[in-house]
Amino acid sequence: MKRLSLILLTILLATGIYAQNAAQARKILDKTAAIVGRKGGASANFSVSGKYGNTSGTISIKGNKFNARTPQAIVWYDGKTQWTYMKKSQEVNVSTPTEAQQQSMNPYKFVNIYKNGFKLGVKNVSGGWQVHLYATNQKRTIKEMYITIGKNYYPKTIKMRQSNGWTTINVSNFKARNLSDATFRFNAKDFPNAEVIDLR
Repeated sequence: MKRLSLILLTILLATGIYAQNAAQARKILDKTAAIVGRKGGASANFSVSGKYGNTSGTISIKGNKFNARTPQAIVWYDGKTQWTYMKKSQEVNVSTPTEAQQQSMNPYKFVNIYKNGFKLGVKNVSGGWQVHLYATNQKRTIKEMYITIGKNYYPKTIKMRQSNGWTTINVSNFKARNLSDATFRFNAKDFPNAEVIDLR
């Protein structure tokens, strides 16, 4: 009986610690989401490495809108329509991306996805925290994530596991900025030689 009580006490303590840990992880992500998702917007530099190669560039975000620029392409997304300009071919593909496609292209999409369908955990690391997200449904596009967040609640590294393996995004030079909605829409006048291909 004494042994059973000890086992139950251990399980209760572990469950309590896990719940506290998940609550702390959510609190950290809530504060990060408030900074990243500020109404006026924000910008940062990023580098991506994964199965499909490496690239780096800049990203501007405002709510669920984003504008990413790399040496190969420029992507505009206004919350509904996405324009992808391929510099080499001078083609602009117009599409309506799925939630999964948005997540793979916008490194700040985690700001919303942690709120549903993920188990959360956190551990202290040098200069901040590493938050672990694990999808309760492993059929989701993003199955697992590690987000390293600084003490200022700025995201530093986002590592996500999808069916094709791990992708790591390093973020630097994060700045709060007021951005106009035009930043997130393709303007044909700026690319007079581009061929527009509507994939919708």
